[in-house]
Amino acid sequence: MFEVEIKIDGIHRKKMIYATSKTIKEIEVDIGLSPNYIAVKKKNKYANFNDEINTDTKIDFINSHSAEGLFIYQDTAIFILCCAFHKLFMGNKLVIEHSIGDGVYMENFSKTFSENDVQNLQIEMSKIVAEKLEIEEILLDPQKATEIFQKFNRKRVLKNIRFNKMKFVKCGEYYDYFLRKLAQNTSLISAIKLEYHSPGLILRFPKTNDLQINKNRTFPRKLFAAHQEHDKWLDILNMHYVSSLNDAINDYTAKNLIQVEEALHEKKIVNIANDISQKKDAKLILIAGPSSSGKTTFAKRLSIQLQVNGVIPKIIGMDDYFLPRKWTPKKKNGEYDFESIQALDLKLLNQNLMGLMNGEEVNIPKYDFLTGTRNDNYRKMQIGENEIVIMEGIHGLNDKLTYSIPFNQKIKIYVSALNNLNIDCHNRIATTDSRKFRRLVRDFKFRGHKPEITLNMWRSVRSGEDVNIFPFQENADYMFNSILTYELAVLKKYILPLLKSVSDESENYSEVQRLIEILGHFYNIQDDLVPSNSILREFIGGGIFEY
Repeated sequence: MFEVEIKIDGIHRKKMIYATSKTIKEIEVDIGLSPNYIAVKKKNKYANFNDEINTDTKIDFINSHSAEGLFIYQDTAIFILCCAFHKLFMGNKLVIEHSIGDGVYMENFSKTFSENDVQNLQIEMSKIVAEKLEIEEILLDPQKATEIFQKFNRKRVLKNIRFNKMKFVKCGEYYDYFLRKLAQNTSLISAIKLEYHSPGLILRFPKTNDLQINKNRTFPRKLFAAHQEHDKWLDILNMHYVSSLNDAINDYTAKNLIQVEEALHEKKIVNIANDISQKKDAKLILIAGPSSSGKTTFAKRLSIQLQVNGVIPKIIGMDDYFLPRKWTPKKKNGEYDFESIQALDLKLLNQNLMGLMNGEEVNIPKYDFLTGTRNDNYRKMQIGENEIVIMEGIHGLNDKLTYSIPFNQKIKIYVSALNNLNIDCHNRIATTDSRKFRRLVRDFKFRGHKPEITLNMWRSVRSGEDVNIFPFQENADYMFNSILTYELAVLKKYILPLLKSVSDESENYSEVQRLIEILGHFYNIQDDLVPSNSILREFIGGGIFEY
């Protein structure tokens, strides 16, 4: 007799008692689940549905509707597209470039996509889904992997292999490498949509609980332009892949790469400051962006460049306008929702801002987070002719925040780490992973948070961003990409020990292993090569700014 604890998306549901061994698929049938669960874990590690269970254990079924399940769904859809592309354009090179809206943008590096190409790919993908093909995981030694992937024109995926065996995926005669666990059958990917977007295409994913493609989405043109601009910069550096960065480290040219990248950041900040300085009506700069984007360092460096132009910045903290705790809105689970715009005293904020715009002296409040109230230490502020207010916070791009300020008097800046560095042509490092790595280091170094605390909080952080930041990013007057191509080579030495400290009993274990696998592709860069005013110093310390 043995006992199996059943979870669905991490939540305990029931316990089952068995006298004889059962496959996970049989257990799925026993408990009445639909056969559409996209993945399964056994004791926090990904398993296969045909694995046999004959001892006490825990099984967690992953639904496509969950956050984790949607990531698996998306990567499996990309894999199916790669299968279809290989069949139709054998010998060509498909490169998965970056996320955009509810999908990912990609290009054929051997030729420009046509609308007809995209239609044919959509048809071929639908065939692969309809055929209900098995997606297998296989272990290959470097010699066998090299033999196979040379045939697929995928030599780059092998450049960073430093293991005796490496896990790959196979569907029919097609082989590939993916960082994330994939679904075991192509039939589980029911909603996929390709759209032609010259010179490439966009593979769109379902975002909602009904797994349907959003028919009314607005294309984020400014964000796409920012991605494409950075992609051209990577062309100049010849630095699209991790292996290129590793080559620079081996060749002792990483120092020059760092200096050039940091110079680009400074040039972008200088250009923004110069432009703002020419806008004589502008009296308020609003800086917003998702967690760990480097907003604070950006604001400090922008302040310096404004002063070079004779414009004196004055800082207001958005957090000082929190309502007293007793009036703070709550989430459905009863927790305080400090990320809601309704948690701010919008009336007082706008009264103060209007007063400042009119040349009046106003009292800026100071919020006490321990008591959940404003204290009596008001700060008097007034702005003169050559002065400007800077306010940083998650709601900066939402016009409800500054409803009383005319558009010509405010400048909105979106800061995010838009990563375009790939491990190879089919494996991008997602923007959210770049920020997650930054936050893991910062939370441990400056807040004493163990990695599990950060990873558990990250789900809530991302949910808040989806509501409070991303819907407003196209409102920005300027977009600043804070990513540094070399940064994971610096962060790696800090992150790996943290991740390796997470027990296999943790519910975050499978995610931790994925993050470790990403870092395994990077060589190390020492901190002394990082400039003291770099955005990266916000996370590793040792910089010239106070935070």
